Amino acid sequence: MIELTQLGSAFALGLAGAGHCLGMCGGIAAALNLGGQRNSAVTLSYHGGRIASYTALGALLGFAAGSIDISAWTLGLRYLAGVLLIGMGLSIAGWWHGMARLERAGAVLWQPVQKLSSRWLPVRHWRQGFALGLCWGLMPCGLIYSSLAWAATAQSAAASALMMLCFGLGTLPAMLATSLGADRLQGFLRRRGLKLVIAVLLLISGAWTLYQTAAHGNHASHGAQGQSEKAHQHHG
Repeated sequence: MIELTQLGSAFALGLAGAGHCLGMCGGIAAALNLGGQRNSAVTLSYHGGRIASYTALGALLGFAAGSIDISAWTLGLRYLAGVLLIGMGLSIAGWWHGMARLERAGAVLWQPVQKLSSRWLPVRHWRQGFALGLCWGLMPCGLIYSSLAWAATAQSAAASALMMLCFGLGTLPAMLATSLGADRLQGFLRRRGLKLVIAVLLLISGAWTLYQTAAHGNHASHGAQGQSEKAHQHHG
C-alpha cells in the first residue's frame, strides 16, 4: 500500500523542478495566452492533459514493473531512480549536464509526437488544449524520467499512477505562473539560490534512495543466505 510520505515526496519532486519546468515547457504554456486569448478553460485543460499523460505513463510503468517478480529487478529500479534523482539535482545546479544527453536521446521518440501536437495549434478550444497537454506530457525531460523511474519502484499500476499524479500537481505552480503571466513568481522560481536549494534536496533524496536500496539489498541477501544455510542443515 502506498504511503502518504511517498505521495508528498512525489509532489515535492514536481515542485522542486520548477526552474526546469519553466525552461522545458514554459514557452508552450505562455503561448496559450498569446494573441489576447486569456481563456482559463484552455489553460487548465492543457495542464490537465499534461498531468493525465504523466499519470497514464505512471500506471503503465507501474504495471510493467509489478509484472516482473524478481528481486534484482526491483533493486535495479530503485538504483536507477536514485541515480536519476542525483543526475537531476546536478543538472538543476548546473554542475553536470549529462541529463541533457538523456533528453536528446528521448527526442527521437518525441519528434513524431511533436508533429502530431502541431495539429492543435493555435489552441482555440479546451479540447485542443487537453489534447496538446497529452502530447506535451510525453516530451523528453530528465525530471519526468527521474519521476517515472521512482514511481515505477511502487510496482503497482494504481500506486505509480497516483505518485505521478502528485508529481504533476507539484509542477502546477511554476507552469500556471507562466500561463497566467505571474512575472514575480516566475522570477522567484528562476533564482539561482532557490535552484541550489532544490538541487541539494534532490541530491539528498537520490543519495537516500541509493542508501536504502543498498541496505535493503544486503538485508535480502543475508536473509536468502540464512534460509539456504538452514535448509542445508535440515537436509544434513
